[in-house]
Amino acid sequence: MDESGDLGWKFDAPYRKGGSSRYLTIAFIICPSNKSHKLDRIVRRIYESRDASFKETEIKGSSLSIEEKERIATMTKGLIERDPDFRLVAITVDKTKVAEHIRRDSNKLYNYMIQVALLKQILKYDEVNLIRDNRTVKVASGNSLIDYLQTFVWFELKGTTVLYDVPLDSKSTRKLVFIDWMNNIIWGHYEDGNDAAYKILKSCLHERKLFFSKRI
Repeated sequence: MDESGDLGWKFDAPYRKGGSSRYLTIAFIICPSNKSHKLDRIVRRIYESRDASFKETEIKGSSLSIEEKERIATMTKGLIERDPDFRLVAITVDKTKVAEHIRRDSNKLYNYMIQVALLKQILKYDEVNLIRDNRTVKVASGNSLIDYLQTFVWFELKGTTVLYDVPLDSKSTRKLVFIDWMNNIIWGHYEDGNDAAYKILKSCLHERKLFFSKRI
């Protein structure tokens, strides 16, 4: 999993010019651990096309060109269509529509977004590793997040899935680089109106939206 956007609430200035992002997206790619190497291949191809070393260079989603994003989206769509064990999931919140009392604790909104988007998608599995970037997840602690999710699975959804929190450094994990790219494509559709790569992914994306007006 990864996220794009922020949990700030300053909307009296433009984003990137003193203001907060208007949207927050959390994206997930769900797959069996013995198939996750297929995600690495997509990352490797982009690095090879740039003649870049994974150990020396971190290519963030925000630095990808429009053409690179379209290529990544096309490869990802092909992978998901060929193999139903891969599932791309995302949830985006329109932060400008979030009520004032919810804004008092952004962590609760963040945790709720993960619960809504992810948990029903993983109930069929015995064990799930929640692999996340340990530098960017904006919750007070990974343990509180995983405890909240685990409690919801067992007591609210009556599931038996066991969740494990696996914080890793994206600089050394191609899977986190991959989901950063996915997340940037999806969030960029809402925040910046970057639609080309998103339109490619849309047919294979399981997406939820929170606090959106009906016209969006």
